[in-house]
Amino acid sequence: MTSQSRVELPGTYVFDGPTSRRGHSMNKLFMSLIDEGLRTEFLADESAYCARFGLSEEQTTAVLQRDWQAMLDLGGSIFYVYKLAMLDGLSMQYLGGVFTGMSEDDFKAAMLAGGRTDV
Repeated sequence: MTSQSRVELPGTYVFDGPTSRRGHSMNKLFMSLIDEGLRTEFLADESAYCARFGLSEEQTTAVLQRDWQAMLDLGGSIFYVYKLAMLDGLSMQYLGGVFTGMSEDDFKAAMLAGGRTDV
C-alpha cells in the first residue's frame, strides 16, 4: 500500500478524513437544519441544540458567535456550514468573502471577472 502525499496550497482549505471526524457532530447539527421543525428548535435555544449534538465547547462557541472560519477550522464542511449561513439569510458569496478577506460585493465581482487574481 502506498500513501499519497498532500500538496500544500497556501490559502486552500482541505477537508479530509481527520477533519471530517473532528467535525462530525457539528456537521450533523448543520445537516439537521434542513428540517423546518429542527430549525425552529435550534433558533429557540441554540446552546441547548449544540449540546444535544455533543459539540465541543470550541465548536459551540464558533456556532453561537457565527465564527465561520473557526467552524471550518474545527472540522466543519463548507457545504454543511452553509446551511447555518442560509438560516441567517447569508449567501455563499458572503461566506466566500469572509474566507478570502473580501466584502461580499468584492467577492462577487472577483468571481464574475473570472476568479481571484491574488493567489
